[in-house]
Amino acid sequence: MKGKRLTVMHFTSARERGGAEAHLAALVRALDREAFEPLVACPPPLATQLREELGTDVEVVPIDLRGARDFRIAPRIAILIARRKIDILHSHLFASSLVASPAGRLAGARAVIETPHVNEKWRHGPWKSQFLVDRLVARTVDAFIAVSAANARYLVGVKRLPARKVRVIPNGVDLARFATPTLAPGEMRRRLGFGDSDPVIVVVGRLERQKGHRVLLDALPRVLATMANARVAIVGDGSLRSELETQSRALGLAGAVRFVGWQSNVADWLALADVVALPSFYEGLPLAALEALAAQRPLVATAVDGTPEVVRDGRTGLTVPPGEPARLAEAILRMLRDPAFGARLALAGRELVAQRFTHERQVRETEQLYREIWERRAGQRTAEPGDMPLGNRLGAEWR
Repeated sequence: MKGKRLTVMHFTSARERGGAEAHLAALVRALDREAFEPLVACPPPLATQLREELGTDVEVVPIDLRGARDFRIAPRIAILIARRKIDILHSHLFASSLVASPAGRLAGARAVIETPHVNEKWRHGPWKSQFLVDRLVARTVDAFIAVSAANARYLVGVKRLPARKVRVIPNGVDLARFATPTLAPGEMRRRLGFGDSDPVIVVVGRLERQKGHRVLLDALPRVLATMANARVAIVGDGSLRSELETQSRALGLAGAVRFVGWQSNVADWLALADVVALPSFYEGLPLAALEALAAQRPLVATAVDGTPEVVRDGRTGLTVPPGEPARLAEAILRMLRDPAFGARLALAGRELVAQRFTHERQVRETEQLYREIWERRAGQRTAEPGDMPLGNRLGAEWR
């Protein structure tokens, strides 16, 4: 790059903080400031949270995109990119890329990148499920970052995006964040009204249908039938909070379940857990799973998309099919009945994360992709075979 400091704009249409937004924030914080100058654009509610988290080092620009069809905001995005001379536009999730990627290309961004993050199983209908719009927008995108091998297979095999544009860069976590919680688990228990010997199940995630909280609540009566003092802490917020609280009361679980909302100190909540549950219906590579294993907690998760790449059944955790409360309850009880078994799996999980899913690796590989795309688009190098390795080796390194 011959000493040039590249401006990188991260863009998301998300209004609440979840895994993709945590991914964005962690990446922005860690970018090499001698090589990259980051800027974040997002809707006002998220902008307020990210300003507090990122500090004065990163400008956060509020852009009130209200959905994938809100094309009225595209001119503002283009003007921002042109005025700030953005070198690299990096959108998170397809709804963001749909509006921002064409605008970025027209406004002169040298590199246009999308991280789709998840398998979009919620998309239905002849147009949406065929991904025609996705492939049209893909013409304006230089590279897609797949957060897992399963995510890459989905992008190429289902969405039929060009394999040469897909790069597998798995999500990662900073293990140091989970080394020492700031609040002792005993203090956390007292604040929640839990007893010192109560088994605690923690679930971390947005309160949306994707995350499967309803399935966990349906499973809990089976757990309580065996362990009447089991307790659940639901960490996160979202559109289903009222509905889930109603379900909890209807099942007679109000005394066993605490809805604690979004929490910035996730390490403290994981330290509280005897078991972490992740009952999702679909994922990319869930940060919640990586964080639970980084905290060395026994983990039960659904075997969806990229989750089995880190939650290896019987080796680093237990996996169950999505949407099956009985199987979920059985796995949770197995962990609670045999703490030594759960501890062995949790230790192996932390070792796997330390070897293959570190935040340092994720940031290094993302920075390298930024440089490759920018240099190629700027004419400083030509594309060579293997620049975007995929093909028959798709995800082989991560199996």
